[in-house]
Amino acid sequence: MAKGFVHTVLRDGRWRNYVEGDEGWLRGAYRGTETAVVAGALEARRRRTEHLIYDEDGKLRERNSYSINRGSKAA
Repeated sequence: MAKGFVHTVLRDGRWRNYVEGDEGWLRGAYRGTETAVVAGALEARRRRTEHLIYDEDGKLRERNSYSINRGSKAA
């Protein structure tokens, strides 16, 4: 699995996406969660990683995997 999960969070009144680690914030700040979530999901798919979505209070509300190995079982 790729390192650097994509996170969708509320910051300074706008919904934003960032990649954990050294990469930081992705382009775009959104007024609503729907557009930010779609943008975050597209980036997570592109990177083949996890997408974590938080609510207004900063609590994790949803986690989606776009890993190449999703659904596979370890031997």
